[in-house]
Amino acid sequence: MPHDHTPRTVLVTGATRGIGRAIAERFVALGDRVATLSRGTEVPDGVLAVPGDVTSTEAVDAGFTAIENELGPVEVLVANAGITRDGLLMRMSDADFDDVIDVNLAGAFRCARRASKGMIRLRRGRIVLISSVVGLYGGAGQVNYSASKAGLVGMARSITRELGGRGITANVVAPGFIQTAMTDALATDQQEKYLGAIPAGRFAQPDEVAGVVEFLAGPDAGYISGAVIPVDGGLGMGH
Repeated sequence: MPHDHTPRTVLVTGATRGIGRAIAERFVALGDRVATLSRGTEVPDGVLAVPGDVTSTEAVDAGFTAIENELGPVEVLVANAGITRDGLLMRMSDADFDDVIDVNLAGAFRCARRASKGMIRLRRGRIVLISSVVGLYGGAGQVNYSASKAGLVGMARSITRELGGRGITANVVAPGFIQTAMTDALATDQQEKYLGAIPAGRFAQPDEVAGVVEFLAGPDAGYISGAVIPVDGGLGMGH
């Protein structure tokens, strides 16, 4: 932990597994006070879990209030909660589209809106939205997911224009394929196909995404806002 690191209150949504878990663990290791909105699943050691559901404004408000009471105002928000409901466009139901937008895009909005109140009072804050290479690259069978993740870019840039003068930054991290239980479960030929498209020739480790989030939330990134930072081994270059 850096000697000059002042512990902050950090909220990471979707912190129970994969990328979100790695991000939460990274902030815990730094000595920050870390919380997540939980629906009863196991959270990493050192993370305060408060009940919350990003699809409910009331639940988000109550969750933030509980975190503020316990740990102090949220200074860093990492909006990572996400779901998929993949399917071809012509067969995709309204529910499959709406559910993905409601969690991935509107959920990030609800959390950013609530976090902004405390950040404006503090005159500082870091908002990091976890998107995906698919948001700008596209993905067959992922019209809903791609749209939700692309929407985060417009959200971060609008927040930057609105709150940039108040010491608040908003950035997007766009991971590519990450080594998780989901990629491990892919058939070997499918894994090789994906690896063949990635210039780095490998999947990322969750901690490689967490490191970029840590940087964006830290003091060295105070003049970076509205940026989209890919962590994809070169897969989405130019997108």
